[in-house]
Amino acid sequence: MKAVEELNRTFVTEFILLGITNLPQLQILLFFTFLMFYLLCFVGNLSIVALVIIDHGLHTPMYFFLGNLSFLDFFYSTTTVPKMLSGLLMEDKRISFQGCIVQLHVFHFLGSTEAMLLMSMSYDRYVAICNPLRYHILMAKEACIQLALTSWLVGFLYSLSHTILTSRLPFCSANKVTHFYCDIKPLLRLACTDTHINESLVNIVTGTVAVGTFILIVISYFFIATHLKNIQSNQGRHKAVSTCTSHFTVVLLYYGTAFSTYLRPTTKDSLEQDRMSAILFTVITPALNPLIYGLRNKDVKRALKKFLFDNYMFKKPLEHSLLL
Repeated sequence: MKAVEELNRTFVTEFILLGITNLPQLQILLFFTFLMFYLLCFVGNLSIVALVIIDHGLHTPMYFFLGNLSFLDFFYSTTTVPKMLSGLLMEDKRISFQGCIVQLHVFHFLGSTEAMLLMSMSYDRYVAICNPLRYHILMAKEACIQLALTSWLVGFLYSLSHTILTSRLPFCSANKVTHFYCDIKPLLRLACTDTHINESLVNIVTGTVAVGTFILIVISYFFIATHLKNIQSNQGRHKAVSTCTSHFTVVLLYYGTAFSTYLRPTTKDSLEQDRMSAILFTVITPALNPLIYGLRNKDVKRALKKFLFDNYMFKKPLEHSLLL
């Protein structure tokens, strides 16, 4: 263990990520399983980002936020999964103190930004369904950009508060992190000082962001559900519901794991449960989000078919026939 001496105390300069398991056979199985999910996340999310950029039919507020969410999900998974994969494949599971703090900051920056984006997307659906005549005014380009920038800014400031306080903690001897990435709760258990303020900050600030955005999302869906009762046409009601189901599914996946991980007391058993929950929201959910939006969304499927057929199915055979 690398450490530095300062005033007769030893301070940690690197951590060891214990990962998910030490069983070699299970490590190989998990490596290929998580690699598959990461590749799915890579292809799926970047495909949606590309489609939102190049297809003019997707230049709407809903897909603007979806593009932001997909961009975020790719980097959210990239913050933790490559390091986890290398830990499963190689014996070296070390990460420098600075690298650990950077990983913690980026992870919570993207995670909290996702909560803000999901809230913005619920507001977009509320305006589209409950106030359609003013939709293009309330959700104008400038308003969408402001909502997105606010989401990213709040996420950055939220993460910065945790990063500063965690980086100032002394880590004297213990350096084995009971996780596959650097997170706040496992690091607090390693600090050789009282971490009461940090734990309170996690509960208060995280609770405010998570519960606050969730309540606003619930309020949006309450008004949407109330409005749907007044729609006489089954076709109109089905169309309105279909635009919300994908978003609502992602909300349940995100907040279900977030609440179970960060809004409960820290114990040895809870840290083990947190590690299992983290697999869901860092590996599986970012890979499933493109499928949830792509498979259930006619506009995304139309844009994908158009892109594939225009660029690969017809264009290349035509060019080949002209050469002949």
